Amino acid sequence: MNDVQMALIYDKFSSAVYRAAFAYCRNTADAEDITQETFIKRFQTDVSFPDDKAEKAWLMKVAANKCRDMFRSARYRYFYNSVPLDEAELVYETPEESAVYHAVMELPPKYRLVIHLYYYEGYSVAETAKIIGRSETAVQTQLYRARKLLKESLGKEMCL
Repeated sequence: MNDVQMALIYDKFSSAVYRAAFAYCRNTADAEDITQETFIKRFQTDVSFPDDKAEKAWLMKVAANKCRDMFRSARYRYFYNSVPLDEAELVYETPEESAVYHAVMELPPKYRLVIHLYYYEGYSVAETAKIIGRSETAVQTQLYRARKLLKESLGKEMCL
């Protein structure tokens, strides 16, 4: 793979990988590190994909695994410090989008990731299950519980 091909792949998928990593770890520096590690693995691995959708799914799975590995590390068990959401430099079109995003970011990591993959990236339950390495039933349960938590936190202000 040459430099031009690597640059095209990075440009095409880096923002989606970064958003998934940020949704999981809520820290810009860690999300950037995970994005870099994900693409390093992609460029070191000699694998071909039938289409862009399959390649994106593979990258998302690698990023999700790297996020889980990061949270298992001793560094994060003892010294976890997340960047405040205000520093994430995200742009919202409406105040409701901001409230929803902040509510999603307050969910536990396993719920944040499935919500991000399902709603923000547009993956189906089956694709999400494959990416995070869980059963479809587990993903459906996590989506249900995440929606319930979101409804509790946003219900009054969003009229849910």
